[in-house]
Order: sequence, then structure tokens, then C-alpha cells
Amino acid sequence: MHDDRTLVEARLRRVLDERIRPAVYPESVPLRVAVWHAPGEPVPVAEGLAAEPAPIEAGARWGAPWGTSWFRVTGTVPREWAGRTVEALLDLGFDENMPGFQCEGLVYRPDGTPVKGLNPRNQWVRIGSPVTGGEEVVLHIEAASNPVILDYHPFLPTQLGDQETAGSEPQYTLTRMDLAVFDESVWQLVMDLEVLGELMAELPVDSARRHDILRAVERALDAVDLQDVNGTADRARQQLTGVLSAPAVPSAHRISAVGHAHIDSAWLWPLRETVRKVARTTSNMTALIEDEPEFVFAMSQAQQWAWVKEHRPEVWARVKKAVAEGRFVPAGGMWVESDTNMPGSEAMARQFVHGKRFFLDEFGIENEEAWLPDTFGFAAGLPQIIKAAGAKWLLTQKISWSQTNKFPHHTFLWEGIDGTRIFTHFPPVDTYNCSMKGGELAHAARNFKDKGRARHSLAPTGWGDGGGGTTREMVAKAARLRDLEGSPTVLWETPRAFFTKAEAEYPAPPVWVGELYLELHRATLTSQARTKQGNRRSEHLLREAELWAATAAVRTGSAYPYEELDRIWKTVLLHQFHDILPGSSIAWVHREARATYERIAAELDEIIGAAQRALAGDGDRDLVFNAAPHSRAGVRAGGAGARPLPQGTTLAPRADGGYVLDNGLLRAEIDARGLVVSAYDLDADRETIAPGKAAGLLQLHPDFPNMWDAWDVDAFYRNTVTDLTDAESVQAGEDGVSVRTTRSFGDSRVSQMLSLPPGERRLVIDTEVDWHETEKFLKLAFPLDLHAERYASETQFGHVFRPTHTNTSWEAAKFEACNHRFVQLEEPGWGVAVVNDSTYGHDVTRMVRTDGDLGTTTTVRVSLLRAPRFPDPETDQGVHRFRHALIPGASIADAVREGWRINLPERHLTGAHEVAPLVTVDHDAVVITAVKLADDGSGDVVVRFHEAHGGRARATLTAGFEFVDVTVTDLLERPADAVEPPVRDGERISVRLRPFELMTLRLRR
Repeated sequence: MHDDRTLVEARLRRVLDERIRPAVYPESVPLRVAVWHAPGEPVPVAEGLAAEPAPIEAGARWGAPWGTSWFRVTGTVPREWAGRTVEALLDLGFDENMPGFQCEGLVYRPDGTPVKGLNPRNQWVRIGSPVTGGEEVVLHIEAASNPVILDYHPFLPTQLGDQETAGSEPQYTLTRMDLAVFDESVWQLVMDLEVLGELMAELPVDSARRHDILRAVERALDAVDLQDVNGTADRARQQLTGVLSAPAVPSAHRISAVGHAHIDSAWLWPLRETVRKVARTTSNMTALIEDEPEFVFAMSQAQQWAWVKEHRPEVWARVKKAVAEGRFVPAGGMWVESDTNMPGSEAMARQFVHGKRFFLDEFGIENEEAWLPDTFGFAAGLPQIIKAAGAKWLLTQKISWSQTNKFPHHTFLWEGIDGTRIFTHFPPVDTYNCSMKGGELAHAARNFKDKGRARHSLAPTGWGDGGGGTTREMVAKAARLRDLEGSPTVLWETPRAFFTKAEAEYPAPPVWVGELYLELHRATLTSQARTKQGNRRSEHLLREAELWAATAAVRTGSAYPYEELDRIWKTVLLHQFHDILPGSSIAWVHREARATYERIAAELDEIIGAAQRALAGDGDRDLVFNAAPHSRAGVRAGGAGARPLPQGTTLAPRADGGYVLDNGLLRAEIDARGLVVSAYDLDADRETIAPGKAAGLLQLHPDFPNMWDAWDVDAFYRNTVTDLTDAESVQAGEDGVSVRTTRSFGDSRVSQMLSLPPGERRLVIDTEVDWHETEKFLKLAFPLDLHAERYASETQFGHVFRPTHTNTSWEAAKFEACNHRFVQLEEPGWGVAVVNDSTYGHDVTRMVRTDGDLGTTTTVRVSLLRAPRFPDPETDQGVHRFRHALIPGASIADAVREGWRINLPERHLTGAHEVAPLVTVDHDAVVITAVKLADDGSGDVVVRFHEAHGGRARATLTAGFEFVDVTVTDLLERPADAVEPPVRDGERISVRLRPFELMTLRLRR
């Protein structure tokens, strides 16, 4: 029997490939084709339609990298085809194995009406069903010759990733451009046989159901006349009716199919191309919705919806109609599918604010789910942000990519740092590009880890990244699988419908506490340093701009820059997309990002300067503006005033070479190599640096991961390390109270400036690297005389603890992790923090000393630079500047405060008078993350804050202005419930916060 089964399967494959599929289009005639190549960037649709094309034949090469070609195809439907279904087959030179990663097209009618997208798995355009014969056909194709970056050898360096280096060699060969008869019966036979063949392959070898299908398929193949497939297709289909009508067993796994087309907002193409990818896909999906009454399509990322509205109003009209019918569904409620590890607290909140508000304003739709199938792990602060935005569910798939440990659940409650729990689902189909293949669905059913307690899962169905979305073939397969014996059942549903069912059937799911760490793509915390610095700087500039603009509006009546801030926030949020901020996009994307961040910084500096000038008035007093959430050297948080000069720092030669820095709080010894061999906390009488070790040490590793160059760093990188200890010079800085060290290594140079700010217990390390290495990883090490089993790492609205040991495979897998502004370690009563102004990746290791001294050395290493060659072969080449500070004796409170300070330097201005803060808080643990005017233009003041130390806090906020009442709101500034509502007493507001609790107050003026 095994041999008989194998013979039938082999026969099925050959007959399908060589006879039945080709018979779907039994007759065809060529179309006439002409082309106009747009010079430079894409042109408006009207210009492309009006251009005069030149003739081109099938077989001709076309399409310079990143070019746009407008094809005009014309022809006449043969009169003898009257009464039949006719389609145009338009093959631009597609490789069907790579939907979304090559050339694409959008078809228009002569009047500019979009028809549908062209993609490798979607090359047809319906002309008529039936036709009368003699119809004149005129179609225009806006074709993008996007080069293939992710090829079959995907990690070879290529210059194709930037328009400036890609060259002009044509990329594609024009293939089939025909009118053809479409035989519906043969196409349906193909669908029948594919579904049954795929199902048969997944069933147990000796199952009765498999044998039933085997015999039915054999009878159908016998019924097909291979010399007259079109005439015998219906006869063959009749042999399959019985096995296709057998219903699924009651216990079958249930799959909610959601039409989907995951489109990276930038990746192996620039942002401008994503605008067109979205237009093509939405055209496809609105067309499919019109043809298929049960189909439902969901699209996330409000930015992509906004692009359609702005750039393709004719497509937008069709989208709005489909949304009104409930068939085209806004999903996710975020501005983009962002990275969630690196965005700061406010930025992560604003992803939901701007995303949800767009869908509410445009459609009146409230998203209750976060939709992040492809994001590279999830920070532990995210659950309460989701909840504070008015959502309650999360979908992702990427955790299934983890290399070491298999995540134990598919449906569960995810608990964040403050105790908030979010109902979360990982589709067991293990792809966000499901194509309704039998193997995919069988895998989902087998793989589902919550059997016996639940039986619903979700399958995002469709080709992404410009692959065209869901196809009519996927819809046809889903129809056959709706209730089919041996298969999971399949039903098209919205994300809301799925989550409602899943939550109802699983009232007590398991709980996962803490971050959802992806054991892969760890290097995205470091790749493309300038992009990460631009993000960090933009986040803090936005804080300053909102704070000072709000203060100026309340104090002086200055106009609040609502529109400017809204636009800039959306630009920053866009660049937090999970292939831009992580540094995994082509060179073009990051080149544009650098320019964008520079433009944003200049614009925000102007907003900040104008507000501060309005507040300070005309005068000659030296004022210090402090935008940090804690007082600094006598200047209150959110205010401006004169600062007394602190006690100075001294610099003296060191006996064995080098220098000693001393400011009365901290004494730092820098040896002749320019390395920190002592950082002595004078108040605590305690050494910070481990015996025989040196901090501020640059370490260089080879960095050639097994896959995914810009994304990955593999654990074996640690096997080889070079300590950069040779110094060209170690000398006093120009200010006379700092030490500057210069070194060379490979083709690179580095300069480090070490300083002790007067009156502060912190050693500042300013590092400038002129980086010209390839496939190397640069770390900055701080070996500490500290015994700690765990350390704190800042995340959104709090911090998360990670172990310093590797007792389990889960712990060992976290060999590179994310922090925001600080990491902090401590023994009872004394700790150390390392704070930064722009880096995210780091590692913390613990090693028992081997020099006879008892104890352990705990080493914090900051990740500075990488040099992967794919997808950007020139990643991070050039000059970079970083600032870090070592804080001996640091508690969590110190780490929080110093992290803010290093990212929000003081601003100096001459003016007439000091500026009182708009809002103050009397508890060091309560950190105000935003002070702004309400988004609705009412003039109300919105204050967002959280408990930052991990304990409970009772605090009083005091407003420096008159207000009528105070309301607890959600992130969208709408009234919300509070566990312990604030109590108002005049201008003072008393609040009680649980550990890491986030709260937003709206003060009505």
C-alpha cells in the first residue's frame, strides 16, 4: 500500500504541473506592449498615464534598480471568445518564489482608476465574465523595478540597497503579456486536488481518511482526459465530491483566518516605495473583497492607512467603502508595527495614541488589540501601555523564531512589570504569511500547546511586503477547509472576533511574567548607531519641546505648536518601525533617517528656543533650564533658574603614570594606558573597579553570525576578544580637569575623554570613534567589584530585572539585552549604575576571581558599534560619539535620576527672570514623563507620570497655575478609571501609585 500511495502522489504532482494547471488558460493571444521609463523618482499617476511610451516586446530587459516604468498594454478580445471568461496575464518577469521582494506593478484603467496590484502570485486582471467578444483592452501598469536584495544567497554584500550606488543595469525580463481564456472548471479542479493532496500528505499513513482521499484522487485522475482537460474537468471534480463534503470531527482545531499582508514600513526598500506597496496591496484586497463575500482583510499600521489617504485618494475611497462594510479592518491601533524594546516610555505610549486616534477619527473604530506579528521581542513595560491605551489583547508570531527555547504557550496572559495582564496569542501556524496550505494548517493543529483547554488559533493569511496580500487561491482553499474531515476548520474572521472567542473559551490561561525575549536578532540593539542616536535624541527633544511650549503657553499666552509637534511625533514614530530603529534596513533607509533626524532636531531646537525666550524675557541674568524630571544643582525640574557654582574637580599626576581625578565625592585613577583602574566612592569608602581590572576598556570581537548579518550576534562571538589597551597618548584635557586618551586599531581611531563633573558622583566617559572596521563588534567594559545575582535594566515606565548568572538555558540565551538609560547592580546598601545617552545593547556577566581573592567580578559591557555588510555594506562607517557615565554608590533612584540627566543636558540662556515649573512632584520615585497641552486644543494641561523605583509611592503634585478640575485619563486623554483616584486640595493633587504604575492626569484650565 505504501508503494501504491507514493505512486498516486507522484502521479498527482505530475498531472497537476504538466496538464491541469496549464489548462486553466487554454487559449491566449498576445497583447501589444509599450513602455515609458520615468526619469528619477516616481511620477504622479496622471503624468505616467499621459506619457508617450515606446514599443517593447516580451523577452526584452527593463527596469533599472529602483526605477519606475509605465507599461501600456492594448489588445482586442477575439470575437470567438464570446461568452467565456477572459483575463489579462501580465508577467513583468516575476520569480514566483519571492513574492514581495522584486518587481511589482499597479494596474490602472485609462481614466486613472486603479484595478489591482501585480505580484508573482497574482499576475491576472479580469477583463470580463463573460465577454461579448471584440472588446478593446487598454491597461496601464505602474511597474517598480525594485532590485532583489534578499536573494537565494541572502547575506552577500550588495550595492543595490541605495539608489546612489545601485547603477542602471536593467533588472528584469518582460515575460508573458497576453489575453487568455480563464477556465473556471479547471481552476476549481486545481483547488480541489491541491487541498486534498496537501491534506492527504498530513494524515496518518494508515488512516481510513487518507485511503478514502487517495482513492478519490485516483478516480479523479482517471476521469481526466489528458488530451482534453478542459472538456473533462467537471467529470473529474464529480469524483471528489464525497471526500470534499465529509465534515470535520467536533474536536477539530478551529482556525480563524484573517486576510493579511504584513508590509514592512521600510526594509529592503525605502519609505517612498512602501507608500506604493501599500497602494498595490490595498487595491488588490478591495478587489478581492468585492469578489469574495466571506473574505475579511485586516491591515495594521495607521501610517500606512494615512499614506493611502494622502497619496492614493482613488484607492482610499475603495478602502473606506470596504471598512464601512466591516470587511477591511483596521488592526493593531499603533502608528507603525514598531520595535518595542528600544522606544522610550512616551514614544511607546504615543505609538498607540496616534495609531488609535487615526482609526477613531477616520472610521470611529476602537482597536482593542495590539498587532505585532514581526517585532523582535517585547519589553516588559508594554502590557500596561496597551491597557492604558484602551486595548486588551496582543498578537505576535516572532517568538516562534527563538533559537534555544521553545515558548511554552500559544494563548496566555502576559504580565508586565506593574502587574497588568494582557490576553496574548501566538499563532501556532508559525507564520504571518499563511497561504492555506495543508501543511501549514496541520502544523498549527499539531503545534498548538493549549490542547484540552482551548482549540482556537489565528492564521494571518496572505503574502506580505508587497507580495499582494491574500489571493483568490487562498480564499478558495479556505472555503473547502471550512468544515472538512481530517483538517482544522477554517473561518474568515476579524481579529476582534477571534480574540472574543478565544478569551471566552479559555477563562484561566497560564501566565507569563516579564519580558518576551526573542532569542534571535539580538544585534538589532546595536546596528546602525546613528539611527538609534537620532531616535533617542528626538525622544528627549520632543519632551523638552512639549514641556517648554506648554509652560510658555500657560505663563505667557504663547501659541502652542500643535500641528508641528503632531507631525514630528508621527515622523519619529515611523522611524521606530521594527526594521528602521533596529538597523536592519538597506543603506537608503538609514541615509534618509539620518537626514530626517537632523531636520527634526533643528525644528525642535527652534520650538524649544522660542518657548524659553518667551519664558525668560529680555535680560542679562544667566539662567539654566532643567528639563529633567528631577531637580539639578538647585534648579527645579521643569523650571529655570540661576545655579550656584559647585566645588571644583582636581587633576593630579599618578605615581605609576596616568592621572588622578578627584571632586571630593569620587576619586578616579586613570593609568598610563588611559584605563580606569580605580573609581573610589569617598563617602562609602568603597572601590568600584574589580581588583586587577580596568574600566572604560574597549574590547573588539569578530562578528560574523551564522545568518542575518545586521540582525544577529551569535554567542560564539565571545570566544575571541582583543582588549584595546595600547594608547597613542594619555594626557590632560584642554580644560585641565579631564583626561584624554587616543588609540588606533585596525583602520579605526578612538578618542576617550574622562571627567568628573564638580559636585557629582559620576565618572563621565565621552567616546569618539572613527570606525572603519568590517564584521567586528566593539564593546565598552566596566568590570565591577560587586556581587549581584541580578541587575536592573530600564524599560518603558520602569525597569526589569535580569540574572547575572546562566543557571538555565533561558538565562544563557539572554547574552545580549536591551536597556534604555541605565543598568544598575547592587549589593545590599551599595550599588553601581552605568548610564548612557544613546546606546541600547549590553551584556552583564559574572566571573569568580582566579587571583586568590574571594568574591566575583561582575562586568557590565555596553555595545557601541558593529560592522555587518548586509543589507547595508557600509554600516556605521565613519565618526560616532557616545557618552556614558559610571555612577558608584548608585541606588535605583540614583540610576533613574542620572539616566535622565545624561539625556537631558541643561540649556543656558540669558533672561530677566527665573521660570517656575508648571507642575512639581514631591516624591523622587514619581517621574513625570510628559507635560503638554491636551491634543484636542482645549488648552488643558496633561501630565503623565509613573512610579519609577519599583515600590509604592504616595506623592503630591502641585500645579503652578489655576485649574478647574483634574481627571484621570487614558493615553488618548479620555476619562478613565483609577484604582485609587487622586485627591485634590487646591493646587495640590495627592496620588497613590503601585510599583511602576503609570497615570495620566488632565488638568482643566
